[in-house]
Amino acid sequence: MKVTVFGIGYVGLVQAAVLAEVGHQVLCVDVNAERVENLKKGIIPIYEPGLTPLVEKHFASGYLNFTTDAQAGVLHGDVQFIAVGTPPDEDGSADLQYVLAVAKTIATYMQSPKVVIDKSTVPVGTADKVRAAIASVLAERGQQLDFDVVSNPEFLKEGAAVNDCMRPDRIIVGTYDERPKDLMRELYEPFNRNHDKMIFMDVRSAELTKYAANCMLATKISFMNEMANLAELLGADIEAVRKGIGSDPRIGYHFIYPGCGYGGSCFPKDVQALIRSSEQMGYSPKVLQAVEAVNNKQKYKLPELIKQHFDTELAGKTIALWGLSFKPNTDDMREASSRVLMEQLWAAGVKVQAYDPEAMEETQRIYGVRDDLTLVGTKEAALKGADALVICTEWQQFRAPDFDLIKSQLRQAVIFDGRNLYDPRRLAQRGFIYYAIGRGETVRKSS
Repeated sequence: MKVTVFGIGYVGLVQAAVLAEVGHQVLCVDVNAERVENLKKGIIPIYEPGLTPLVEKHFASGYLNFTTDAQAGVLHGDVQFIAVGTPPDEDGSADLQYVLAVAKTIATYMQSPKVVIDKSTVPVGTADKVRAAIASVLAERGQQLDFDVVSNPEFLKEGAAVNDCMRPDRIIVGTYDERPKDLMRELYEPFNRNHDKMIFMDVRSAELTKYAANCMLATKISFMNEMANLAELLGADIEAVRKGIGSDPRIGYHFIYPGCGYGGSCFPKDVQALIRSSEQMGYSPKVLQAVEAVNNKQKYKLPELIKQHFDTELAGKTIALWGLSFKPNTDDMREASSRVLMEQLWAAGVKVQAYDPEAMEETQRIYGVRDDLTLVGTKEAALKGADALVICTEWQQFRAPDFDLIKSQLRQAVIFDGRNLYDPRRLAQRGFIYYAIGRGETVRKSS
């Protein structure tokens, strides 16, 4: 099939590369000329495991191409994906200007019937607006062309997006009628052979399904962080509690890891957007409001522990920081807990020596050159002369470090662990002061 993808950010690029992998002819359209030219050279704007070789392979094969020519994009594909950004507006609601601009562009240049697929994460009712925008432009042109608008939300995990796209758990398709269903089945047939993963529903239900899924996962995380804070007060160990409740199949082990708060491009934005949509309908979503409040507060957990340990005497200290991205296997720092931590430390006069396997360039882009930020090439280099080690991201290479080396490099044998990577008692036996999330009283070094 001939497919056009408008927007080659995170969602659009992964979707385009995977569609090309199974044999569809995919043309990607973006207004950013530099990004388009870089992609043609094999320079990928995001880090995502497995994505770069896929893009390079299919650009070379001719199944995947990139352009800034919107007209060429519209004329190319019978299927038109809208995968542009929906950044939060000032009140937290999703900004639809880019989605609607693409819809109008498609209507301006289309000469034959099209199926327009909303892939961007959009509020309930967006498909109605997209359909109205296309119909309006076609009427202005005096054209009577058939078109369908379909809601087809993505469910990709950053760090595992290529695999999620190749082997989806489910393929949600929201339509107004029966007409586009066969085409959608043909489009996704290569991903649907093991068993039928396609779930058809009305458009508004599909739009809400995306938000409901992300908000449920965010709720699980905030709930566990609430329990972790309670465990600290009660002298319980949240890791034991996690295993206890996770063994219940109704709860499961996924997304019940306590930590220093969730971030990224999806959960914070989608929780906010659904809150605003609810409020616009006159409904106050108490659970979602609590999820957002707990997460925002949790991001200050590590700064508070550090201030308490050093008895507010922080000015002039140096902190080693492992992990800058909001999660492993990505360079994405949107809403990352590390950003709150660093900004709080800098405000207190602290210098940060930071390392991350992938997010160093993004950190430099966000914060520029600062006297109180040193980005180093290895996790060991971050330790040298620091007063304590802080862990914000659970990269695999942080899970089994050389603790003797850590102890020898730090001025004080202190670790603040925002992801509960280590065993408190083992660290106590090695002479560390170890602060974790929800693990009862702080385990101080043994006598």
